Amino acid sequence: MTPNQANGLQARRVLVLGGTGTIGRATVRALVARGHEVVCLVRRERHGPPGAELRDCEVTDPAALANDGIRGQRFDVMLSCLASRTGTPDDAWRIDHDAHLGALHQAQAAGISHMILLSAICVQKPKLEFQRAKLAFERALIESSIDYTIVRPTAFFKSLSGQVERVRQGKPFMVFGDGTLTACKPISDDDLADYLADCIDNPERRNRILPIGGPGEAITPLMQAEKLFAMLEEAPRIRHVPVALLDSIVLMLATLGRFVPTFRAKAELARIGRYYATESMLVWDPESARYDAAATPSAGSDTLFDYYERLLSGEEQAERGEHAVF
Repeated sequence: MTPNQANGLQARRVLVLGGTGTIGRATVRALVARGHEVVCLVRRERHGPPGAELRDCEVTDPAALANDGIRGQRFDVMLSCLASRTGTPDDAWRIDHDAHLGALHQAQAAGISHMILLSAICVQKPKLEFQRAKLAFERALIESSIDYTIVRPTAFFKSLSGQVERVRQGKPFMVFGDGTLTACKPISDDDLADYLADCIDNPERRNRILPIGGPGEAITPLMQAEKLFAMLEEAPRIRHVPVALLDSIVLMLATLGRFVPTFRAKAELARIGRYYATESMLVWDPESARYDAAATPSAGSDTLFDYYERLLSGEEQAERGEHAVF
């Protein structure tokens, strides 16, 4: 018996976009575990998670989405974990906005009544093109005729795990400034997946924008470094990198980008790196003009330091992808 059956909840037909990424695969597992009928749209070379029906479909093409994905069938929910891979302007607008807008129109045409969107908490202070693209689609979804749930998670474990191996190899942990410029409440793939799956049957999560973080207090990069060295039973070795260095890199690449197009994309990637080095992944309070850890909701039970333990023991391997901070 599935959890939904035990609670007397109805199984739904769910169409999933972006189901082959790390968050997407976890979300499909959570949906299947609840007894939902899941159709996952994948590219031909991709392998989707078990338990879902896989359909070859180019989700950036609205006609393909209708003909190869939806196929004139009934779905209760469209759930998207789709996101641009690089965050560069062209990629962001093509995926984070255009592809989602096409999917929304097809959902409306197919009579799908609810769309759950995995967004990002960093859109609260948009300074980058991928944030503007995400916000533009969020507005379109809110203004549409269907129910929406927009989930804005904080940092992912995979984005904060890149230095585990370098520290294990005897290298210092790198922090920007004094290591306390930013803080976050990182959330695991499975805890976020459970939160997304539970949005289907929770009426309090309808037509809302929902920031969400993992359990425990907000942690800074300096706290991450100190805990990691403690796990290794070693004295902390921390290298402090000035933010001004990032500013210089951004300026240099932006200047070169005026003459060489490839440097424009690199400049945007450098801006993304600077953003994450100086902005917290917590709820932003515009009245006090500060990030508020206490106002950032928590979900789940898995902590970043639990994950570090699993990485150090070899129980898990870091799967960082294109969005890793380090």
